[in-house]
Amino acid sequence: MTEHSPSARPGRWRSGAESRQRILEAARALFREHGYGGTTVRAVAAQAEVDPAMVFYFFKTKQGLFAAATEMPPHLPSAIESIFTGGLDGIGERIIRTLLENLDKPGRTPLMMLTRSAPTHEVSEALLREFIDREITSRLAAMLDTPDAALRAGMVNVQILGLAVARYIVRLEPIASASADELVAGLGPVVQQCLTGQGATTATDTPGSGR
Repeated sequence: MTEHSPSARPGRWRSGAESRQRILEAARALFREHGYGGTTVRAVAAQAEVDPAMVFYFFKTKQGLFAAATEMPPHLPSAIESIFTGGLDGIGERIIRTLLENLDKPGRTPLMMLTRSAPTHEVSEALLREFIDREITSRLAAMLDTPDAALRAGMVNVQILGLAVARYIVRLEPIASASADELVAGLGPVVQQCLTGQGATTATDTPGSGR
């Protein structure tokens, strides 16, 4: 899932600033054309006419490249990684706290602008959906040893996207003005329940269903 760099090369690249800009332009074009999953570091490097090691030198990982290309906060990829540190114990609170720490900032962050534009911009919507699916939803589902893992991870998306819309876009009170600690305390257990709580009873197991 995480496309990590090879060992970094010492010294400076001869045309560092120009190369970095070419890499970003190539990445933006390829992400728009092929999506997040369909774009590789090697393909970006080829289009930018640089060695793949240079992409890793500047951006560390594919996630870091995506963050830079879409003008997300540069620390976001490492923040996402921190969610998965420690396994399932306490992951509900980590998810909510990570979301709030990255969006509770003055002004409109690039990530928030991407979220705002997603419903009306097909490219933004597709990239945001694919990034969330590959870097959060699929990884959450993979951690669960249950037949309904995908559904459980999807319910987490409902919680975090609902919180983002209520707090930052609609500014629904009292969610908009609640402290991060209050929201972590209230929503963290809900997210945890989605992932690790008892699953919903299926129709075939309900009384009167014939079983």
